[in-house]
Amino acid sequence: MFTPKTVAIDGPSAVGKNAVGSLLAKRLGYRFVDTGAMYRALTWKAIQLGIDLTNEETLAKLAVETDINLIPSENDEPYHIIVNGHDVSHDIRSDSVEKGVSLVSKVAGVRQVLVAQQRDLAQNDHVVMVGRDIGTVVLPDADLKIFLSASVGERAHRRHRELVKCGVQSDYESVQASLEMRDRIDSERTVSPLQPALDATVIETDDIDEEHVLAQILDMIKAHR
Repeated sequence: MFTPKTVAIDGPSAVGKNAVGSLLAKRLGYRFVDTGAMYRALTWKAIQLGIDLTNEETLAKLAVETDINLIPSENDEPYHIIVNGHDVSHDIRSDSVEKGVSLVSKVAGVRQVLVAQQRDLAQNDHVVMVGRDIGTVVLPDADLKIFLSASVGERAHRRHRELVKCGVQSDYESVQASLEMRDRIDSERTVSPLQPALDATVIETDDIDEEHVLAQILDMIKAHR
């Protein structure tokens, strides 16, 4: 059976990349790498320091100076996010980070630093890596590339349910507006815009849950010769 060493899963915000990627990594016995969490961690650090999120030079310098680690978790969560020795797994899901992460993640200097770290992780382990530019930029030679897609309305419902479950106050309309803005920034940015790799398999997820998406990916792996 085809056993990919590297699996790249891309897609827009709230499409279910983390849920699917985590399930797939567990099934394959691979390391799960959520690159979005790394950008969120740096955004959190910048906010804590009072850094202007439009100051690209300062953000790039912060990326070099900040130690970000994804540590596998022993509970139901796939990992802990550690920034300079501190667990910020909950903090990076705050509203301020949600609103600021697109500004940070589009900075070329920031992406250069974090992409290098992500490639090191893939070189040293079997990984399922999720993000927005994994198949196009981070791991262009990944053995298997998946791009998940869903309507912004469906994604807004998913993100709203997720926030409510975590105890974060939010309303559906503001969540959808935030996702639309995030989509626009991610798709139109000059550096590593959000788009499927030419050799990626696109899976529409509006009407299926993560277990069914997982089944489709596993079937692809089994069918590959």
